[in-house]
Amino acid sequence: MEFINVEQRDQVTIITLDRPEVMNAIHPRMHFEIQDALDGFAADDTQRICVITGAGEKAFCAGSDLKALKEHSGYPKSGYAGLIERFDLEKPIIAAVNGLAFGGGFEVVLACDIVIAAEHAKFALPEPLVGAVALGGGLHRLPRQIGLKAAMGMILTGRTVTAGEALELGLINEVVAPEALFARVDEWCADILRASPMSIRASKATLMRGLDEPSLATAMVNQSDYEAFKAWQNSADAREGPLAFAEKRKPNWRNEK
Repeated sequence: MEFINVEQRDQVTIITLDRPEVMNAIHPRMHFEIQDALDGFAADDTQRICVITGAGEKAFCAGSDLKALKEHSGYPKSGYAGLIERFDLEKPIIAAVNGLAFGGGFEVVLACDIVIAAEHAKFALPEPLVGAVALGGGLHRLPRQIGLKAAMGMILTGRTVTAGEALELGLINEVVAPEALFARVDEWCADILRASPMSIRASKATLMRGLDEPSLATAMVNQSDYEAFKAWQNSADAREGPLAFAEKRKPNWRNEK
């Protein structure tokens, strides 16, 4: 990888967008590198959580590198940044937002499951200000996550939202001091890793599939047919959890379908 760094720390894969000289803006080759990294994470059963962050202290990602647009020849199979249209990834993705997240960078954040932000982080979809449209999922994910009026306010003005306001809007999970960001992300990872991998995957997949159902009642009826739900239901982990509780010992998760 030339424009990102990929590191495995035990069961956590860390992808760092690494173009700090341009605020980690994404250009064509970078899209495909992130695609490859996420493909590797998805296929590796030893890796349970992915953390995405940016190099340096100023920016998570400033979005698309406008100077490289003339080189644009299409996105990888999973869309912008190899993530925006990756709808089948059942393992959690955490965004560690270490600075501004604008445009496509904000759309990457919106596609993550948990977002921890440094106090100086900022968020915006400023595409209309440069004659563009936020087609990397921002127009669809933002109103689903914060509601129609709040989303319209951000999208139609292109205004910047601070980390504190993002927390109030429900865009992010937590705001921390910059120097505490990665330690706090480690704590979130540790909490997730205590749980059954099969249960985590089933929980994420069922939640996301359920949101697409026409009603709560339909979601409740259909959840037993979701593939991740069935895989968990028939797994060794589903049997190990109650057994370990009854025997008053730490569970030995096998992460096997």
